Amino acid sequence: MPHTPAPLTGAPSSPGNAYDVLAELTAVLAEHGITLPSLELDRATLTSPYTEPLIELGRCNLDTARAISAALGR
Repeated sequence: MPHTPAPLTGAPSSPGNAYDVLAELTAVLAEHGITLPSLELDRATLTSPYTEPLIELGRCNLDTARAISAALGR
């Protein structure tokens, strides 16, 4: 019989909170001139009772990767 994970207990992040975090991350990246075209919420985790919502950072080109590195101080 396959193992089914137990639902999260406590106060997991809500989908509304996930949208707020996504908006905050998008705004902070924009302040540094960075746009991640595939930045979005992971739809599978957004509706799952077994995990908190995840944010897909997606793929980016080399210039964007360099900009992120520079913004993070590397």
